[in-house]
Amino acid sequence: MDREMFIEKGIIKFGDFTLTSGKKSNYYIDIKEACTYPETLSEICDELAKKTIYNTVAGMELGAVPLIVGVSLKTNKPYIIIRKEEREHGTKKRVIGNIIVGNKVDLIEDVVTTGNSLLKTAVVLRNSGAIVDHALCVVDRENGGSELLKENGIKLESVKKVSELL
Repeated sequence: MDREMFIEKGIIKFGDFTLTSGKKSNYYIDIKEACTYPETLSEICDELAKKTIYNTVAGMELGAVPLIVGVSLKTNKPYIIIRKEEREHGTKKRVIGNIIVGNKVDLIEDVVTTGNSLLKTAVVLRNSGAIVDHALCVVDRENGGSELLKENGIKLESVKKVSELL
């Protein structure tokens, strides 16, 4: 996956954007939109699958779901989905999938800016008994996310860093 592919597929968009972190940016990395195209999703998941080191993958809804499902299909590893908040209906479960206490999990995210979303996901998994010390993302925006995760015992690996794309 090279820079041209990110531009050609419209993964990098330019304009005025507000990120999940609340920060303002003149560019947006749109992995969610890119993942609606099977070929692009497959390419992205190939790259993520190469970087997995554990037997289970996990991620927070919405952005990580197609990624963890794609990686699961490519590696035959089970996946875990973390909901952003508790549900008031159905099973009311926040965690979908089987967490085995003491099992190490690869955490997956589409884009990491501050690292807060990944950290929240890691906390839910850790509170359920999983060991989380490794995370993957498609793009690291290099805005402190890697450092925050490292401070919390999680090594972040990315397919691309934003400095390689801009």
